[in-house]
Amino acid sequence: MNYYLLGYPVGHSVSPAMHNAAFKELDLPHRYNLLETRPENLGETVQGLRENIMGGANVTIPHKIEIIKHMDTLAASAKQIGAVNTIENRGGQLIGHNTDASGGIKALTEKYGELNENRVVLLGAGGAARALAQELAPKVSELVILNRSPEKAEKLAHTLPGNTVGAGLCEQRVINTADIVINATSVGMAPNTSESPIEAQYLRKGQLVYDIVYNPIKTRLMRDAEKAGAETLGGLWMLVYQGVEAFKIWTDLEPNPETMYRAALRVLEAGH
Repeated sequence: MNYYLLGYPVGHSVSPAMHNAAFKELDLPHRYNLLETRPENLGETVQGLRENIMGGANVTIPHKIEIIKHMDTLAASAKQIGAVNTIENRGGQLIGHNTDASGGIKALTEKYGELNENRVVLLGAGGAARALAQELAPKVSELVILNRSPEKAEKLAHTLPGNTVGAGLCEQRVINTADIVINATSVGMAPNTSESPIEAQYLRKGQLVYDIVYNPIKTRLMRDAEKAGAETLGGLWMLVYQGVEAFKIWTDLEPNPETMYRAALRVLEAGH
């Protein structure tokens, strides 16, 4: 059975290494492949996958929200978040799920511990940011969502519970007061590794800076944060944990997260 990653671009992805290592360890006759899909071809690609009886797929930038219109039904996770990162094929019916939220928060709490009473600044208002915001809003004392388009940040904030506000990326000075700073944008991702979504002057000692970008392993934002004395967390464990959840949806089997992490890390390290 074939599984895919739909996105544009997807050449940087380590998901095939990660999932194929898990398939191999569990002796499953499956294969995970990249399927680079331009936005204008998304509907056609999904229809092709439906007809070719794929096992399932992951969905990444920029398709996580747009893909919804091509699903037959949404699981509660995707319905609540308004974004899909995992497709289950159940007898020709395509079901959209979201495992970003659970994967991202699991990685964060393993590093940081409990999240209550923390002030969090979240960058982005796309699919991954929506997923994380849904999980964070009821747990933290304050959530500030910053986005290039302030309207998108404000719109997302209005849908969330708790002390949640949205603003433009120009309001970066609030970052200085945050306990946890999360980059849920693609800024800094390979090949644009010299970029950071945050001006270094707003980072400080005592913060945790969590960048969900995993390629490169250490982003410009993480390097700036370390110079400022902050703790850092990269995006690889989030990728692994959301992948574990997707794998379980497809196969009803529990893969070993360590196996998936090691396989992904090998590919990333080989690229440097």
